[in-house]
Amino acid sequence: MIEIPSDLHKDLVPLAFLLGSWAGAGVHDFPGSEKCNFGQEVTFTHDGRDFLEYRSHTWVLDNDGNKVSPLESESGFWRIDADRKVEVTMTRDDGVIEIWYGELADKKPQIDLVTDAVARTAASRPYTGGKRLYGYVKSDLMWVGEKQTPEVELRPYMSAHLKKAVTPEEVERWAKALPDDMPDDGIAFFK
Repeated sequence: MIEIPSDLHKDLVPLAFLLGSWAGAGVHDFPGSEKCNFGQEVTFTHDGRDFLEYRSHTWVLDNDGNKVSPLESESGFWRIDADRKVEVTMTRDDGVIEIWYGELADKKPQIDLVTDAVARTAASRPYTGGKRLYGYVKSDLMWVGEKQTPEVELRPYMSAHLKKAVTPEEVERWAKALPDDMPDDGIAFFK
C-alpha cells in the first residue's frame, strides 16, 4: 500500500510510491568489472520541499549472501513537474555527476530516465551516459540500469529487486496502534 504523508509537497504525490527505505539484492555485470551479486539499501525521503532526497549504497555479496566490499554509492534529488516529467541530479562516489530526465508512466508507477549531462572528475572511470527504469511492482521496488562508455555501447549493467524496509519509527507507530486487549499468545488474533 502506498502511503502519502500529510506534509509531502503536493507536486511530489505522483512519486510517493518511492518514499521510504528499501533493501534487497541484484546483479552487477559490465565489461571490465567482475560479475557479482550485490546487496542494496535505498532511501527516498522528503522534508516538505518540492524534491525527494535519494541515497543508495550497494556492496558485493559472496555466495552465502555476506557483504564482501562496497560496490557503489550515490545520492541525489528527484523532482517531477505537472506534466509527469521527472528530473534527477545524482552524484556518485566514483567522481561522476549526472543529470537525468525522464517521465512517470501514465497510470502506473514506473519511471524511465535517461542521462542528459555527465560530468566526471579526472579520477573517475570512462562513462558517457545511461538509462534507468524504476517500477513499483506488487509493493516492491525494482530497477534496471544501463550504461555506456567510449568503449562499450549502452547495455544493462545493474538490476535489483528491493523490498520495503521497516524503520524503528514505523514499528513504534504500529505498536502504539495495537489494541490494549491483544491476546498474549497471538493465536486468537487469527481466529
